[in-house]
Amino acid sequence: MSKMKVLAVDDNRTNLHILQVFLKKLGHEVILAENGEEAVRKFETESPDLVLLDIMMPVMDGFEAARRIKGMTCDRWTPVIFLSALNRDENLVEGLDAGADDYLTKPINFVVLEAKLRSMQRSLSMQQVAIDSLHRVQAISDNVLDAIITSDEQGIVVSANQSAERIFGWSQSEIVGRNIAILLPGESSAKPGEQPGNARPAIRANEQEVLARHKDGHQFPATLSISQVTLDNQQMKICVIRDITERKQAEQQLRANARQLQTYYDQTQAEQQLALRLMEKQLHRSGLRDHRLKYKVIPAEHFSGDIVAAARSPDNRFYALLADATGHGLAAAISVLPVLALFYRMTKLNRTVQEIILELNQQLRESMPVGRFVALTLVCLDEQSRQGEIWVGGTPEAFLFDRWGRATKTFPSSNLPLGIVASSELGGEPQSFSWEAENQLVLYSDGLQEATNPANEQFGTSGLIQAIANTSPGDRFLKIEAALEAHQNGTPASDDVSLMLIDCP
Repeated sequence: MSKMKVLAVDDNRTNLHILQVFLKKLGHEVILAENGEEAVRKFETESPDLVLLDIMMPVMDGFEAARRIKGMTCDRWTPVIFLSALNRDENLVEGLDAGADDYLTKPINFVVLEAKLRSMQRSLSMQQVAIDSLHRVQAISDNVLDAIITSDEQGIVVSANQSAERIFGWSQSEIVGRNIAILLPGESSAKPGEQPGNARPAIRANEQEVLARHKDGHQFPATLSISQVTLDNQQMKICVIRDITERKQAEQQLRANARQLQTYYDQTQAEQQLALRLMEKQLHRSGLRDHRLKYKVIPAEHFSGDIVAAARSPDNRFYALLADATGHGLAAAISVLPVLALFYRMTKLNRTVQEIILELNQQLRESMPVGRFVALTLVCLDEQSRQGEIWVGGTPEAFLFDRWGRATKTFPSSNLPLGIVASSELGGEPQSFSWEAENQLVLYSDGLQEATNPANEQFGTSGLIQAIANTSPGDRFLKIEAALEAHQNGTPASDDVSLMLIDCP
């Protein structure tokens, strides 16, 4: 503090003038008063840093003025130095009892006065540093989101920050001096014989959840941590309280969402299991157990959009179907259910390949949304005449292999998938063929062609032909399975895979 504001009080104007000149020469600001009453009034309005006070004055003497001034400075220390011609010990004692911080007899020794002023100035500078530090701490405390409440050993609140006002609804003046139990009812317990007002909060080392009480009476969840400190030889408790109402509400909402998700998951699982059982019942018909047929369907998900079907007509003609609906999963699986029902009904009626294809196309056109279609290969074998028909639309080409694993005939995909155009526009007659002893037909979906290995290389038609080359008819299906598994080497399929191998007797 380089400059002080000094209140100089003396009923002698000459003395006042001398003091004023001396103080201004030292660089201080000077306020003048000629009696104790005027000194008290100016002290209240001007808030000086230091008071130089004469004792013997009219209206109000220095002793009374000092007592009143000291009663007005509870927040900060303002030194009062008596300047008086009274130099007896009892005058000195009375002055100190009145609240004076120092005493200087007249005539004034200005060298001593200057030294006393420097000493007071150093003390005031230290006080200002302490006040500034306190203000900084208070500013930090008031800007913390948590309530910070200090109480004594009996639980009486000594201080509270602004967040305590916001959280509890009480003003700081309403909180201070009351028992902390009004804020934390569960944190106080009176000893036998104690009144509730003297109840003391329990000491907790770690943060715990408690119920706090708002001024309006409602309770809310909060976290509380209490630490104990010693200030001025007195044990004090510092309580840090955080309102966790929003967090609890969020946790409750998360738990409710988790329960809903679990319920939805359980329902979905139950529905999927039911759908899977229904699909399996539709897919696994007795015709697929024909001794001349081997097949495999590998779904990319729980449900396959690829289906295979086989049946014998009353005339003992053998029918086989491999279909691949758009996409994969449950939606694709549902798309091919109409194909199965029609296939099995029409094969019982000895319908030709052409008739079955047209009827399937019409059904899919009527039942499937735009953009959905079914690629399909349909085969009919007359074992008595060794004559067959095959229709390929949208699926990869089919092959007829001889007994040594050579592809003797290829049946290209020369037709559109079903469900795209009207039956009158579909066109495409089935391809007729005959076979020799131990010949085999191989039908498959594009999922087999597009199956990749870890290097992202596709299995392709070449992989199929290589797997079959130089194999005997009885080992052929297993060789294809092994080749595909070796190629994928653990890489999951991105599309449904289906494969049919039919012995031509």
